[in-house]
Amino acid sequence: MPRLKVLYAGSPAAAARTLELLIEYSADAECGFEICGVLSNPPTAKGRHKTPTPTPVALTAEKFGLTCLTPEHLNAECREQVSILAPDILVCFAYGHIFGPKFLSLFKFGGLNLHPSALPKYRGCSPVNAAILNRDTETVFTVQTLSLAMDEGNIVRQKKIALTGAETAGSLLNAAAEDGAALLCDAISEISRTGQLPAGTPQIGEASYTTVISKDDAQIDWTKSAEEIDAFVRAYSPEPCAWTTENGSALKILAGKIFSGVRAAGADETAVCGTVLQFEKNAGILVQCGGGIYAVTELQRQGKNAAKAKDFINGARGFINTVLGGQECGIKKT
Repeated sequence: MPRLKVLYAGSPAAAARTLELLIEYSADAECGFEICGVLSNPPTAKGRHKTPTPTPVALTAEKFGLTCLTPEHLNAECREQVSILAPDILVCFAYGHIFGPKFLSLFKFGGLNLHPSALPKYRGCSPVNAAILNRDTETVFTVQTLSLAMDEGNIVRQKKIALTGAETAGSLLNAAAEDGAALLCDAISEISRTGQLPAGTPQIGEASYTTVISKDDAQIDWTKSAEEIDAFVRAYSPEPCAWTTENGSALKILAGKIFSGVRAAGADETAVCGTVLQFEKNAGILVQCGGGIYAVTELQRQGKNAAKAKDFINGARGFINTVLGGQECGIKKT
């Protein structure tokens, strides 16, 4: 059978890494496929001057000399452009659009989608964030057949991943990009050998759904426990980035950890939630939570560069005893 022609659809950096790996795998003739083109979101305005910036996937396509389509909508014009590429199969990771029947009919073997969750759990666009927020102990990278409904296709390949509690959304997406590329390569190679799209296994269990994450979703509630806040910061790293307020101004909390040490002698035991308690050399900037203490290790004031806790404290006179977020839970701490 001739090598399968794959149209790859994706947009963010993790999807760009998967594309790079698929291109690398396709150099082996035994894999039986080649990337004939790329589908990605249009450029977005970024920076102070609102310069149109291509997606990471579009930039990767350019790097490898691949045709890249960046339509606003998957309309008749887009379908005509895709048909010129004559792809056999659509392969998708984090593209962000649902494919309609007219679009999917362009592909002899339909499509495959890489989704980093244990489907039907966490369907939708933010499964990695949800797994970290919920402090799951494991997750699954899944390759499924593309269906007309969001993430409801049959399961073709899966890899179970243990979560340590130190992952960020960024690191987990990067892992999905690497492992997912191998899963996709294996599935595409099977199609090349057999001439058939794997039937896969229907999803079993109750479905749950995730939604688009906004900046507002990433505002820290200091009345939560230190464990919850630790998961929260990791779930929104690197984007949109967890944040709070400092005297009315935005303050990004880039990294931190649950504080398990001993407070300094004479420390205030009745501090309200969000109070900056002290700087601890081996831990960071200690902030009172609704239960326990969170140690901030990296943060960034609005309009300033990111700073490690020690450097930040050295240049932030009066920061100790500030109440971040202005939240007062009225609960005594021990």
